Amino acid sequence: MFPLTVENKHVAQLLLSTGTCPRCIFRFCGVDFHAPYKLPYKELLSELQKFLEAEEDELVSEIPNPPPKKIRLQEPEDQIDGMDSLSQNGEGKLSVTEDGSSSSKNSNLNVCNVCLGILQDFCEKEFIKKVCQKVEASGFEFTNLVLSVSFPPQLSVREHAAWLLVKQEMGKQSLSLGRNDIVQLKEAYKWITHPLFSEELGVPIDGKSLFEVSVVFAHPETVEDCHFLRAICPDCFKPAKNKQSVFTRMAVMKALNKIKEEDFRKQFPCPPNSPKTVCTVLEIECAHGAVFVAGRYNKYSRNLPQTPWIIDGERKLESSVEELISDHLLKVFKAESFNFSSSGREDVDVRTLGNGRPFAIELVNPHRVHFTSQEIKELQQKINNSSNKIQVRDLQLVTREAIGHMKEGEEEKTKTYSALIWTNKAIQRKDIEFLDDIKDLKIDQKTPLRVLHRRPLAVRTRIIHSMETCYVDEHHFRLYLKTQAGTYIKEFVHGDFGRTKPNIGSLMDVTADILELDVESVDVDWPPALDD
Repeated sequence: MFPLTVENKHVAQLLLSTGTCPRCIFRFCGVDFHAPYKLPYKELLSELQKFLEAEEDELVSEIPNPPPKKIRLQEPEDQIDGMDSLSQNGEGKLSVTEDGSSSSKNSNLNVCNVCLGILQDFCEKEFIKKVCQKVEASGFEFTNLVLSVSFPPQLSVREHAAWLLVKQEMGKQSLSLGRNDIVQLKEAYKWITHPLFSEELGVPIDGKSLFEVSVVFAHPETVEDCHFLRAICPDCFKPAKNKQSVFTRMAVMKALNKIKEEDFRKQFPCPPNSPKTVCTVLEIECAHGAVFVAGRYNKYSRNLPQTPWIIDGERKLESSVEELISDHLLKVFKAESFNFSSSGREDVDVRTLGNGRPFAIELVNPHRVHFTSQEIKELQQKINNSSNKIQVRDLQLVTREAIGHMKEGEEEKTKTYSALIWTNKAIQRKDIEFLDDIKDLKIDQKTPLRVLHRRPLAVRTRIIHSMETCYVDEHHFRLYLKTQAGTYIKEFVHGDFGRTKPNIGSLMDVTADILELDVESVDVDWPPALDD
């Protein structure tokens, strides 16, 4: 059933005569159901012509002093490349030739003057197949996808011009047409192409999919259509660092909402001129949203930083915890890059023992994303077999939201440490026993000198929840501490020239220093423990 009614005929004829394609005519006539848009273009044009031929008398009356000739709307076989070759003659009216056929001053102007060919060439199966071939060649693994299209901003200007034209004509019949009554170009494009993409690729289109196929259109011939808006609404077009042009779709829409109708008509033709060329496709790109892998790591080396240690462009140590784990993940997930985060960090000379430290890795634009639990276990084993400096446990895929659990209440979490301490004075077992009785000791730590280059100067209050001592010899003892997360343990031992108060040295009235430090536990219950 043809979607247009008698009330639409005047608008449909007006738009067709000025070079607008059938699908755009549907949009301006408020056709908001999908089926008509999906018809093949040639069939659509033929049906529209049949619909209008039934009212030829009306059409003839549009032309001043018409000759006694019939206007023949072209049949599909008269079309050029399947597009409407009926176009405007500069005044928005048809001229009539002696043989009764319609013509225009430039008969090759067959590209839609509103959508610039988007709803003509780029909804056909041939184009869909080209995009799908690129998608399949990209090497991404996906079970659904989201389609993103970017249209030239001048389309908004042309649509505005066509709207003003139709609105004016409808006003003569005491009818109104609001901007929101027009079906959006993107909506119509979606209705037509989504089923075709889904059929061709064999997967559903899903707005929440992490796999995105983006198609960017451009139309160099009409790129200056927007430029007059900048002179009238300069505040709408402010340069942005990440934008190549000030004429973004949002900026153009903002200006169109501000400009007065009469000012627009003075600057831009209503109806818009018919272009000579269809849009071009600037790029077809595929991208997959990040996936996240989490686990816990142990660090057994006292010569391994958590992240690459590079100073003034020079690498100081050959590897890092981050790289020993991430290099394997990058390869298996076929990702472009990664971001590493963890629950706190240890110094290069500090080991992390016990159940390890929670970490998460964001894998950017991964080409492979589906893994069985067995494959993840094998990946964990591969990481562990590759180095004796680290070990990984509880490796698993997690959501972006779940990573928040790793950082939640980080300051309130506790950590336990084991430190080997040296004192300048000889000590006996009884000299350290009093430390065992101290509970919830508040200390004030001014930002340590060793991290002052990367941390703001501040005084932070931290709590030493408990201490336990083990005498080694007259100059050494081992201290086990349970502390608030974020406590600088080394500074709590030696005092950092009085920047941490109190400290082990001041409590014992000695000069104390730390020889070895191990993280025994990080009390963050995440990610969930897995069965071996």
